[in-house]
Amino acid sequence: MDLVNSLYIAASGMKAQSDRLRIVAENIANVDSAGESPNDTPYRRKTISFKNELDREIGVSKVEVSKYGVDPSNFIRKYDPSHPAADQEGYVNMPNVNPLIELVDMREARRGYEANVNVIEVSKGMLSQTINMLR
Repeated sequence: MDLVNSLYIAASGMKAQSDRLRIVAENIANVDSAGESPNDTPYRRKTISFKNELDREIGVSKVEVSKYGVDPSNFIRKYDPSHPAADQEGYVNMPNVNPLIELVDMREARRGYEANVNVIEVSKGMLSQTINMLR
């Protein structure tokens, strides 16, 4: 039964990394989403946190999303007096999204997802071998 539980654990890891990748994609898509007027706030980078959660029904600890949040760091000020959201000094508040950080998060989420896929493949192979031995 431990092999079946490993499938549940790996599936929860895949779901968590999939959620993380969705947040990263949203942040990258909005890297240039400034407001339309000087008083508008631009897009604020989203974050995601995970936690271990005991699934009492099957008796295993799985990873789940703890909370979705926003990055409270300051917006990036960019000098662009022709932008409609520019203030009196010609500066525009741009989203607090750093594409380099998002790409690193994307790579890490992809590797975590792939590791869980490998766990599922190995577990499936071991279950198949066990069933074949019982025949």
